[in-house]
Amino acid sequence: MQVQRIVANITTTDVARADAFYRDLLGLDLVMDHGWLRTYASSARMTVQVGVASQGGSDTPVPDLSIEVDDLAEALRRVEVAGIPIEYGPVEEPWGVRRFYVRDPFGKLVNILMHQ
Repeated sequence: MQVQRIVANITTTDVARADAFYRDLLGLDLVMDHGWLRTYASSARMTVQVGVASQGGSDTPVPDLSIEVDDLAEALRRVEVAGIPIEYGPVEEPWGVRRFYVRDPFGKLVNILMHQ
């Protein structure tokens, strides 16, 4: 058996609110819309991973999601334009990533990062 995909599911009563953050801000594609469920994806080939942690690193809370981008400065610019408060960072971490935390429209803590 081989795992084909891992999907992070976020509970909400208003799935359309996800568009501004996951589609517009992060540039993910809406690949499925059943009205009660929307799935966003990237055309980039991704590695399947599941993180299990006692902290988020640098004594931060464990984020609900970690999203790696290819241009952290652009992601930060989009977050600032959208008026989304930064919860942590941006910071260069000793393990070789630059990152910041924000909350999505549903209150989930999102770690946006780029490997250096």
